[in-house]
Amino acid sequence: MRLLLIEDDPMIAEELCVALRQSGYAVDAVCDARGGEASLTGHAYDLVLLDLGLPDGSGLDILKKLRARRDQVPVLVITAQDTLKDVVTGLDLGADDYMIKPFALEELEARIRVLLRRREGRASPLVVWNDMELDPATHSFSVGGAPIVLSAREFAVLYALMEKPGAVLSRQALEEKIYGWNEEVESNAVEYHISQLRKKIGGNGIRNIRGVGYVLEKKA
Repeated sequence: MRLLLIEDDPMIAEELCVALRQSGYAVDAVCDARGGEASLTGHAYDLVLLDLGLPDGSGLDILKKLRARRDQVPVLVITAQDTLKDVVTGLDLGADDYMIKPFALEELEARIRVLLRRREGRASPLVVWNDMELDPATHSFSVGGAPIVLSAREFAVLYALMEKPGAVLSRQALEEKIYGWNEEVESNAVEYHISQLRKKIGGNGIRNIRGVGYVLEKKA
């Protein structure tokens, strides 16, 4: 999952980036409205963490433009502006959730999971395909009820495939799910992670469609 953090406080931004990356998210961070708008027009994200008090404008303006062009990416507002008017305005402009600083990282990550689950149209916290179950909250995975240990990258790749079963994801699309701007993309990284996953998930096939990408196949 790739997130965009728009936050002007460098200490808060660094803390959030470290915590979210440790939880397996790819995170891009910008510190102003200009950077936020450029990022949103040039990249696809699974969720946006949006501060409102930016040095060159309001996060609400970013939100307005985002929804005006029918971009449905979930937006979680994180701000110190805690008046009822601020909260209502943000939600009415299209924010999906609102958190007031300071907040607990555990709650932030829980709210991120809720918004991602809502976007995927799932009521259950588990992502299920064939006899596989993946739990984003605990980063646990099982096949036929038997727990399987996955690395953070393997988990991210499989999560991306399981949330869109039957859809073909290109190598570039998978790289964008697991690497942020400041992370070096290792040569043949996706191919390596796919190879490792195939060994671990057995008959739950990941098929390579040559020249196109990878897809999870339905068991017969």
